[in-house]
Amino acid sequence: MTDPDTVKVQKPVVTGSAIPVGLGSSRTSVNLGNGGARPAAATPSARRPGRGPRRASLQVKRVDPWSVLKLALVLGVALFFVWLVAVGVLYGVLHGMGVWDKINSTANDLLQANEPGEPLISAGRVFGVSAIIGAVNIVLFTALATVGAFVYNVSADLAGGLELTLSERE
Repeated sequence: MTDPDTVKVQKPVVTGSAIPVGLGSSRTSVNLGNGGARPAAATPSARRPGRGPRRASLQVKRVDPWSVLKLALVLGVALFFVWLVAVGVLYGVLHGMGVWDKINSTANDLLQANEPGEPLISAGRVFGVSAIIGAVNIVLFTALATVGAFVYNVSADLAGGLELTLSERE
């Protein structure tokens, strides 16, 4: 069985030893051969010389929804912490530039005439809203991934699943 995408390439034959050191060559010599001895017994994963890498075509017929749920939950929690760090960095940069002070003073001028009240934007409010948004994202991400696993299983029953071709490294 030959694959039209596989191209045969002749591999160089390695003989006993390289050029001895000290014969006027400025290159380093390395002994790549085994001195004419027979090669060791091939392991099951070893390829025969002159052949391309082995390939296997597989189909993903079913995805376990429970494992998808667990993985999505772990990734959702990790992304939650990434989200909070990103919000913290952005808040710190904008606070350092004085953006929040300008927005708070403008909101005070528009909303509360002369009484200075609680600022509209503060670190507690920003992180509180960000935590709520992140928690909702964890729930939605986990639920959508699990529903996606169920939808994939139904569509794989109808259409045959996702086809993969696995190949050894060259």
